[in-house]
Amino acid sequence: MWIIEAKNIHKVYQETKVPVNALNGIDLQIEKGEFTAIVGPSGSGKTTLLNIISGLDVPTKGDIIINGTNIKDFSSGQLIDFRLHNIGFVFQAYNLIPVLTAKENTEFIMVLQKRPKAERDKKTRELLEAVGLADKMNHKPGQLSGGQQQRVAVARALASQPKFVIADEPTANLDSKSTTELLDIMAQMNKKYNTTFIFATHDQRVMDKARRIVTIDDGKVVNDETFDR
Repeated sequence: MWIIEAKNIHKVYQETKVPVNALNGIDLQIEKGEFTAIVGPSGSGKTTLLNIISGLDVPTKGDIIINGTNIKDFSSGQLIDFRLHNIGFVFQAYNLIPVLTAKENTEFIMVLQKRPKAERDKKTRELLEAVGLADKMNHKPGQLSGGQQQRVAVARALASQPKFVIADEPTANLDSKSTTELLDIMAQMNKKYNTTFIFATHDQRVMDKARRIVTIDDGKVVNDETFDR
């Protein structure tokens, strides 16, 4: 069974006098454990597609089936709950909470899930060790480099034990060394936990790591390649 199935997805924005067709009949299936990059020029629709897959936006037309559940007609409250228990996010701007430590940022989503403290402590330590930040657990974001902050964001994304992780331009603010380290960590997490990663990216270094590259242009899939990596 597909973990994600997008069927005939259209997205039309009506904010201006002339409607903008961001997506024009996207069909896409993703299996559990994939390490996939969605690529294309600016304005091609890749971020819109990720937002619809993750329930941050809704399609004008079409179906989004996640792990057998069609989320197209979910209410905003249902979508919030669904994201909390099924999807991890890694954003370009890290989006860590400045007043919380690396440990507290990582476990925050587990607090929202009402998981027991002992379970939270164990999982948080495991994840921060996995991303190489066990010695930075009590550091706040302002005390960490950009690369370290993004590694905390990866740990946080995995803390909820999501069905998949959405990573929207996660390397855009990182230098080459930090990018390489982050991608290596994400690839390791993909293999260790069999967690599905889906990237929207312009970064060739991300494409070089991806085992599947889906190219979008003018709101349509124009190419879909799989690689043995």
